Amino acid sequence: MQVFKFGGASVRDAHGVRTVAGIIQQQNPNQLLVVVSAMGETTNALEQLIGAYLRRQDNTHDLWQRIRTQHEQVIQELAGEDQTAFGQVYDLFAEVESLLQREPDPYTKPDQLYDQLVSYGELLSTRIVNAYLNQSGLDSYWVDARRLIRTDASYREGKVDWKQTCEYITDSLAELLSTSVVITQGFIGSTGEGNTTTLGRDGSDYTAAIFAHCLEVSGVTIWKDVPGVLNADPKWFDETVKIDQLTYQDAIELAYYGATVIHPKTIKPLQNKNIPLYVRSFLHPQNAGTVIGNFEQRLPIPSFIFKMNQTLISFHPKDFSFIAEENLSKIFGQFAEFGVKINLMQNTAISFSIAVDNRPDRLAGLLSRLQEEFRITYNEGLELITIRHYDDKTIERVLVNKKLLVEQKSRYTVQLVVKDLNTHGL
Repeated sequence: MQVFKFGGASVRDAHGVRTVAGIIQQQNPNQLLVVVSAMGETTNALEQLIGAYLRRQDNTHDLWQRIRTQHEQVIQELAGEDQTAFGQVYDLFAEVESLLQREPDPYTKPDQLYDQLVSYGELLSTRIVNAYLNQSGLDSYWVDARRLIRTDASYREGKVDWKQTCEYITDSLAELLSTSVVITQGFIGSTGEGNTTTLGRDGSDYTAAIFAHCLEVSGVTIWKDVPGVLNADPKWFDETVKIDQLTYQDAIELAYYGATVIHPKTIKPLQNKNIPLYVRSFLHPQNAGTVIGNFEQRLPIPSFIFKMNQTLISFHPKDFSFIAEENLSKIFGQFAEFGVKINLMQNTAISFSIAVDNRPDRLAGLLSRLQEEFRITYNEGLELITIRHYDDKTIERVLVNKKLLVEQKSRYTVQLVVKDLNTHGL
């Protein structure tokens, strides 16, 4: 039994859906579970729609129509005039439009509404892929992941109830997978009360790992628009190298520091069951890609991870006392409450500095709260560069035309907070 996961880039248009169908049809149609993300930039578009809806902006209808039109165009190209197989997609359109016609419920938290609306990206894409597979003669069965993946009520970052989730998955899918390809959604689950939750942005990889862990499959394949795991993002490096094999540990480290090819939560559920993870190109499905597993060989070459739009924040006690455990406890508690992830931290006797993604919607309230007890300084528009298995030459390479603000080294990893002098000057 295998799990395949296709991201938004692979199903962004009708050609992509046909390519995905071709890859699926080349496999044993039984014993295959397929996890699919929202099409293209649909999640970003739905986030815009949610903001407009909550603020009751005049462009709410137009934003939704663009999303609907994008999906209708894909259906038209796939099905032509006979769109009978795609009727359930139009049912989902009607559900969204019914929701948007209602006033926002003042008793529903914005994050809960976010999860309810943004989940339609995955619901729509999987209905389209499933309908096309059936239209193409493959026995495909659509399953609602919200019925199977049970989480707590931490909206936008649902924490999985593993015991209940695995019971639901094995009870519902074990027999079904012996006769059909199963298509389901990444990124989404539900609470015990039936409220939709999401697992964090780009959480479809994690969904694939959840299903794989519970079903104890022979392997998971993540299909991307890159040839495998590269030692750097091609957006920032002209010359990159594909890594053929990665240990679970190195993969966890790369994901933790921000490598976008794998979601940070993906590896551990697979490692616990010794399930290999393959990263392959849907553009060149005949190529082997990268395999992540229980290997002894460590990462053979330096790997570079770039996180842009970072904010460096420093906290100083107002009475110039030492930064002690009680100060850190207050700071970490507030970061957890506001849902702000720390990408780097460093402390001196009288200051504590952290680098975070620039999220004004969360940082404004966080800093306002902490200003009551700390003097706060910060720099915006920075980059966080992480190098695994670094040497002096690799550090020099990434510091060209950069001003170094923070450097932090361990045995295998260096992290650098820098300002780009080409953009920001001195």
